[in-house]
Amino acid sequence: MTQNIAILGASGYTGAELIRLIAGHSSMQIKALGANSKAGQSVADVFPHLRHLDLPELVTIDEIDFSQIDLCFCALPHKTSQEVISALPKDLKIVDLSADFRLRDPEAYEKWYGNKHAAVDIQEEAVYGLTEFYRKEIAAARLVAGTGCNAATGQFALRPLIAAGVIDLDDIILDLKCAVSGAGRSLKENLLHAELSEGYHAYALGSTHRHLGEFDQEFSALAGRPVQVQFTPHLVPANRGILATCYVKGDAQTIYDTLKNAYADEPFIEVLPFGEAPSTRHVRGSNFCHIGVVADRQTGRATVVVALDNLTKGSSGQALQNANLMLGLDETEGLMMAPLFP
Repeated sequence: MTQNIAILGASGYTGAELIRLIAGHSSMQIKALGANSKAGQSVADVFPHLRHLDLPELVTIDEIDFSQIDLCFCALPHKTSQEVISALPKDLKIVDLSADFRLRDPEAYEKWYGNKHAAVDIQEEAVYGLTEFYRKEIAAARLVAGTGCNAATGQFALRPLIAAGVIDLDDIILDLKCAVSGAGRSLKENLLHAELSEGYHAYALGSTHRHLGEFDQEFSALAGRPVQVQFTPHLVPANRGILATCYVKGDAQTIYDTLKNAYADEPFIEVLPFGEAPSTRHVRGSNFCHIGVVADRQTGRATVVVALDNLTKGSSGQALQNANLMLGLDETEGLMMAPLFP
């Protein structure tokens, strides 16, 4: 049975990635593409690399007949997303790629995003969309909140270690490098080629990065007490990819064994041989996540390195993985493509 799909925010990077992935899906058909700012244009006009696909024209969200849709991906900016989703049919399955439903506490949302949540009743039913750890809840959900790409990367490194109690919870340093597509497609002066290329820089230092809200929420729930990681993101002049380097206190071999066992049956997460570190170039364009563990020269310390593609496993690929579960399909459908190389 073919599932009819709508994508809202189809003219952004994550929207384009969803189109690319669903085009290779045997059980999904894109029925509607919402993009208010590009309404009336063809996908080929906006994304020439997708011109070979037979796709509907971009329309405003108000023009979509949602009675014909089985599942809707919402790839809109935060704040906009909650307003749009509030007006959608209450029985429609939705995967939201924005930040609007990630944080369970409305006060936490207001703290990190600077405005009150306008859809608290819907927020209460949202399931956090980190597939490998909320699989059963996602399969039964109507609304799934996709994680932040940085937040997902750090959690793949640290969740099993926190849950198993094999690292010092008060000594976690997370150093993360993210490619520029993570900042979205809208024009920003600091993302111009001349401003960004030939260097990289730290941003949102200290306690200002919004994904800290997700780390605090998820890690503290796992540990049963407050856990706050030291987190510094960096913007690198690359199109795709996130590389997270986590410095932790604990036995390196135990840390490796814990991660290896935790992900032994996961189709998209590969724990590399002990002592080997991953690279973003080896996961580019794919839904795979590579994890490496290296012992530090100081006894009792280790470095955990995680690489994934921010647009795929960090966002649209994860969204499709969740949608597969919500529709009762094979979780890997449409996602087993090999990474691009070189």
